[in-house]
Amino acid sequence: MTYADDEWYRDITSFARDSPSWLQLTAEIGTEAGILVFGLLFAAAWWWVRGGDPRAVAVACLAPVATAVAYVVSEVLKTFFDQDRPCRTVAGAVAPLVECPEAGDWSFPSNHATIAGAAAVTVALAWRAMVWLTVPLALLLAFSRVFVGVHFPHDVAVGLLLGAAVGLLAVRAGTGPAARVLSAGRHRRGQRTRERRTRG
Repeated sequence: MTYADDEWYRDITSFARDSPSWLQLTAEIGTEAGILVFGLLFAAAWWWVRGGDPRAVAVACLAPVATAVAYVVSEVLKTFFDQDRPCRTVAGAVAPLVECPEAGDWSFPSNHATIAGAAAVTVALAWRAMVWLTVPLALLLAFSRVFVGVHFPHDVAVGLLLGAAVGLLAVRAGTGPAARVLSAGRHRRGQRTRERRTRG
């Protein structure tokens, strides 16, 4: 099966093959390391808001959960579309920079891009100043999946949008209940602290 962006895929992967070795290596490492960077940003966002408004803390705690939900949604969608990887199907394309995933490891939508889209939005919701980092990072991570040759452009575009949408909805849905739980926990801890001081 051919897609409208087959030529884009050929152009991008040809450019990747002709690019300097340091850029190829950066893309190969970065396409996986970007996920780890988002993991660090989850922790940083929580650290930034800890002890503050319960709703802000709730958003920070929900960010990785919402991203995991987005990943599960993308995995489910893959089983419906059964789209093979471009590194196996696009005629005339150069060999990918990394090993082509095995048959049955479907291409659409991109899990990496979905995770990146969800993480970018949810971290930014928890720590607004980080939007200038999370959005470019998500775009770079998504592009790297095409650059190394394992995804079509439409895989990563839809993945980014899917992740952003699911991440936003999951955080919005969970913030109220999570904030109430956090507030109740703080209240109980405060009561115990006051009781200990009174007894002391």
